[in-house]
Amino acid sequence: MDETMGHIVVASLNRNKIDAVKEVFPLYSVEGVTCDSGVREQPIGLEEIIEGAVNRAKSVFGGCKYSVGIEDGISQVPLTVSGYMNFCCCAIYDGCRTFLGLGPSFEYPRDCTKKVVDEGITISEAFVPISGKPGIGYEEGIIGWLTDGKLSRKDYTKHAVSMAKVQIDNMGLYRVP
Repeated sequence: MDETMGHIVVASLNRNKIDAVKEVFPLYSVEGVTCDSGVREQPIGLEEIIEGAVNRAKSVFGGCKYSVGIEDGISQVPLTVSGYMNFCCCAIYDGCRTFLGLGPSFEYPRDCTKKVVDEGITISEAFVPISGKPGIGYEEGIIGWLTDGKLSRKDYTKHAVSMAKVQIDNMGLYRVP
């Protein structure tokens, strides 16, 4: 049997992302590798978020069945307090096709979002004065902090990975014309 058949490469060293993929693909071996997203460190706009996830997945493909890119960022959403919400995108790449999934979205406090948009800093940097945690994205995540641990970044990320996997699990319904 080809050893790549049960192996997935995640384009990140963030344990939250790696563990989310492990939980959605329990029969696969999963490893994380470092890579560049090819977009801003803090993506703004759904197109840039998706582009970052796809770039990540495609850049690490090799010696595996699937590669996975996960990218979070903010995109404009009407009727929100800040004007933006955070989205998590997962791109799964099999060497030919890319399968996309988005997770649920949530809004950051207006002042934090304003710093991201106006000053060009990351949401993690904007949250340091509030949370006191410079590495919050590698810990419980801002969603974990905002929900007082009721929803972790890993669990939040799992939704996007699961939504991308829907296409893999139902390949016959998602045939490319």
